[in-house]
Amino acid sequence: MTHWEYWPLQWVYFPLLPVWLYYAVRSRALFFFNTSNPSIRYGGMGMESKKEIYDLMPHGSYPKTVFVPKGMSSTEMLNVLGAAHITYPLITKPDTGMKALAVEKIEDEIALLSYSKKLNEDFLIQELITFPNELGIFYCRYPNSKRGFITGLVQKEFSHVVGDGNKTILSLIKENPRCHLQMATLKKKYGAKLNEILECDEVFELVPFGSHTRGAKFIDVTHLMNDKLFRTIDSLCVQVNGFYFGRMDIRFNTFQELSEGKKYSIIEINGAGSEPTHMYDPKHSILFAWREITKHWQLLFDISKMNKALGHAYLSYSEGKKMLRDSTQLEKKLKSIT
Repeated sequence: MTHWEYWPLQWVYFPLLPVWLYYAVRSRALFFFNTSNPSIRYGGMGMESKKEIYDLMPHGSYPKTVFVPKGMSSTEMLNVLGAAHITYPLITKPDTGMKALAVEKIEDEIALLSYSKKLNEDFLIQELITFPNELGIFYCRYPNSKRGFITGLVQKEFSHVVGDGNKTILSLIKENPRCHLQMATLKKKYGAKLNEILECDEVFELVPFGSHTRGAKFIDVTHLMNDKLFRTIDSLCVQVNGFYFGRMDIRFNTFQELSEGKKYSIIEINGAGSEPTHMYDPKHSILFAWREITKHWQLLFDISKMNKALGHAYLSYSEGKKMLRDSTQLEKKLKSIT
């Protein structure tokens, strides 16, 4: 209760409802956000296709990716995978997803076939990017400007435990509050392996990607922003047609190399639904989070209004309700199989 980052999202966002309504009244549309990123479905607030976003990005800036439509036969899927030269282990994720739900590291063909059957939705197969670090970069650009700006950087510490030579992985998880909250998912994923004992100082990575909802620790490193990094990120983002507001998640080798545009891969670009995730650093208070959310909603409103003036229409009320309904149903499904 004393660590707000663990609170349900509705607890965090409900006190800010008057702020959203203020911008909705000024826009004369409750769902004004979709014009923030005109080339992304619903502006990236929900139900957007990851494949469609990857198709907007510069070639080679993201992992090798294969799209598997719902209903594709196992034989055809494996043939397409082989043609793309993606080898195991690999990453699978729903094409329409959220909060890293149903994102998995797949070790072999049997696990891939099982995943395809279990998900029963369009999904993506991607090469596993082995760069050791992940950074979330929140980027904005006004439609009438040739250059954007960065509002926050967040370093992601993947969920893990460290052995002491005596305790089981399960015991180590129970001693770590951040990992303990993922207990049900981890038991389902690892089963009897959790009873193994790690050697002293042996690191066991529980979740191989930087999702806060899957146990990653977020560290605010906005102070590390520099001109080289800005130029690298800005040059990438301006190449993504119709992208003005959102967060880019990048795996990289070293911060210096990333700043120079070397040894990195963009894992995802998220649009209007992006949170300023640097606010989840445990050192920040809920008041800091509310200030950051409010600041970014102001930017979202301004950018959406500008694109509206350029001829892009806001979502109608019925379209917005449908998006929310579809998103809620999809989240329930993905949670049930994660």
